[in-house]
Amino acid sequence: MDSVVSLHDVVRTYIMGDNEVRALRGVSFDISQGEFVSIMGPSGSGKSTCMNMIGCLDRPTSGIVKINGKETAKMSEKELSVLRNQTIGFVFQQYHLISSMNVIENVMLPLKYQKVDRNSRHEKALAALESVGLAERIHHKPHELSGGQKQRVAIARAMVTQPKILLADEPTGALDTETGKQVMEMFRKINKEQNTTIIIVTHDPRIGESTERCIRILDGQIVTE
Repeated sequence: MDSVVSLHDVVRTYIMGDNEVRALRGVSFDISQGEFVSIMGPSGSGKSTCMNMIGCLDRPTSGIVKINGKETAKMSEKELSVLRNQTIGFVFQQYHLISSMNVIENVMLPLKYQKVDRNSRHEKALAALESVGLAERIHHKPHELSGGQKQRVAIARAMVTQPKILLADEPTGALDTETGKQVMEMFRKINKEQNTTIIIVTHDPRIGESTERCIRILDGQIVTE
């Protein structure tokens, strides 16, 4: 199977004042289309830097990062933006919904960046919200929703462009245990039914254990798979 995500000997160094901080120290792994994977580690382990590499939000100091077969270090900011928009859906711990927009407007937003016409945007957003069980809430604003509902809207927004990769950063971190389980079930369903590659970045061993594959990272290095 072809890799949609490939990191080979990736080093990422940051200069902070007089100090050089090595966030990643030669990280290598491949993730194939349709895999359900977690990248797990404590705070400061390098997992967020890994996420930024996969999400085309950062470039390696050295080593090779390929997303959907394209080497990100060789791409312009505009090309990276297009790759992100067409290939990757993002789900964050704090939802990042726009408070002034209602639910369906939030979900339509990524399609607007893809220059999809308004009628098609509405149709696709409605289908995405139906798939997460929120079709009856389309005119609600984010503040009128529970945490679990907000995360489901965020998942619908991430999936509306039908990305190859869904990248979730601590997606259950702000939720209670039961709601967190429901969100994980939703990821599992998306993974199975749509063959979407799902990568969850987490510090929570329960989340790590509930994915098909867990890449553990510590001090910028892979410790176990």
